[in-house]
Amino acid sequence: MKKLDKNKLILGFAAPVLAVVAALVLTSIIIAATGKDPFHAFEVMVDYGSKSDSQVWIINKATPYYLSALAVAIGFRMNLFNIGVDGQYRIAAFFAAVVGGALTLPGIIQIPVIIIVAMLVGALWAGIAGLLKTTRGVSEVISTIMLNAIGASVIAYFLQDGRLAEKEGNLVHTPYLPDAAHFFEIPTQPKPIYGFVVVAALAGLAYWFVLGRTRFGFDLRTVGQSESAAHASGVSVKRMVITAMLLSGAMAGLVGMPTLLGVSYNYGTDFPTGIGFTGIAIALLGRNHPIGMVAGALLWGFLDRTSTQLEFEGYAQEIVGVMQGVIVLCVVIAYELVRRYGLKMQQRKVGEELAAQARKSDKAEVSA
Repeated sequence: MKKLDKNKLILGFAAPVLAVVAALVLTSIIIAATGKDPFHAFEVMVDYGSKSDSQVWIINKATPYYLSALAVAIGFRMNLFNIGVDGQYRIAAFFAAVVGGALTLPGIIQIPVIIIVAMLVGALWAGIAGLLKTTRGVSEVISTIMLNAIGASVIAYFLQDGRLAEKEGNLVHTPYLPDAAHFFEIPTQPKPIYGFVVVAALAGLAYWFVLGRTRFGFDLRTVGQSESAAHASGVSVKRMVITAMLLSGAMAGLVGMPTLLGVSYNYGTDFPTGIGFTGIAIALLGRNHPIGMVAGALLWGFLDRTSTQLEFEGYAQEIVGVMQGVIVLCVVIAYELVRRYGLKMQQRKVGEELAAQARKSDKAEVSA
């Protein structure tokens, strides 16, 4: 049993480590092909990324990345590919900003109201894809892609001066949240860490407990591995699909909250986009494990932070984008290689056990 656990542990770490190493090697080759020194580039990244202000920046940047990865991972654990996290968090943040800007309540009430509105809107938007899949057999990939586009159009329609937004200079945004709705900060030097990192940590803990330590999580994983086996054991596959999409969307609703409650205090045309797609890469890199996704989110934040410094050193800023893309490709390939190797090891072990049993049986017959 100890040997089996050790093998599982090694295989669990092999894929992300292999992916990162392969990405570094391939990126080094690409940098060298441009006539630049790859080792100096990595030295610049490590030196700049380890500064105190960079560390705070990376943690703040990694917080929404991590929440996005959690939202994606909920679907992954059930073999659902929720590619609509980007649209879900944006439309959730928009309507949460509208509601928050229209209310004037004590912070202890207003902040939870804003967060709950965001989670409900995100859940409802993702639930549409779950409903289409269970009632009409529509692939969640197709429906969530289309819902991303629809969500962006809905936001563009209402985010206009005279509707649900106001104009300030060249920007159009929802009314500002009152001061009572500003989330707390963790005082660090030289800049504070967004307090929403605490919520992200609690969300990761809830993800680990619900999906890994409850009957509901067991049923969800069972449906992802085999729908027929889950149905035979009495689990409603359709109900689990809808529930998983609702939970994924609710988690997606939290993605925009660090920015809304801690930075911009409104939803405007400059609100960050693309975080949902980054969450897919981080969930893959972290192998849907809450700790692994923390490492993936911090790595992505580190790469984002150091890209600007590379540009000052004469390197193309797009190098970091290439590195991120290579990491995603390497993750997919590395996981498949490790999966096949693990399967081959299992088959070999079963073959050895069957051969040993056959030899024992032959010896018993000879003795008889």
